[in-house]
Order: sequence, then C-alpha cells, then structure tokens
Amino acid sequence: VQLQACGGGLVQPGGSLRLSCAHSGRTLSSYHKAWFRQLPGKEREFVARISRGTGAPFYADSVKDRFTISRDIPKNTFYLQMNNLKPEDTAVYFCAVDMFATTDPSKFHTWGQGTELTVSS
Repeated sequence: VQLQACGGGLVQPGGSLRLSCAHSGRTLSSYHKAWFRQLPGKEREFVARISRGTGAPFYADSVKDRFTISRDIPKNTFYLQMNNLKPEDTAVYFCAVDMFATTDPSKFHTWGQGTELTVSS
C-alpha cells in the first residue's frame, strides 16, 4: 500500500486549492482515509477523515465549513478541497489511511509523503 499526495502550492488568503492522494495497492474503500497537517516543530494535526464504508466525513473544528474531504473509489484517490484559505492553514499536508476510524495520527500506519501549502499574500 502506497500513497502519493500532491496539489500543494502558494495561495492567497481567501483562495482555494485541492489536494489529491492517490492510493496503490488494496482497494481504497477498505480504509478510513484522512488528512493531517504539520508545521515545523509542531505535532501532526488532524484535519479531516472520510469513513471507508459510508463515506461520512468528519472535520477538525478549525476547517469545518471551509474544507471538504471526498473520495473517488474507481480512481483509488481521495481529495481535500480547501476553500477560504487562511494564513494559519499554512502547513505540510499529509494523507493517511488505516483500518480504524480515528483522528490520532499515531494510529495511522500508511502515509503519503506530504505536500506543502503556503497561504500568503
């Protein structure tokens, strides 16, 4: 199982960006899928999760109503649509999958390599 994250970049405040996480190996629908983010010297922070069965999303309060997590099972890819971006969203974003529904990054065993988002004018 491998994950490949992409889509980061430089965006102005208020802008939008979509991150993608392509999954190779076992069918994506077998896993709970999540996005985390991390700033240098800080712990990895939960952003959003989508359930493996129902596809129900769950968000951190800091991104609720601005970010949307979704999946495309035939493409084995999941996404993080980020709208109304703020400078405090600046971080390296990581995708992850696991068999358990959790927001604890230490419980996720499969990670993408990270993609950097900078929100700045």
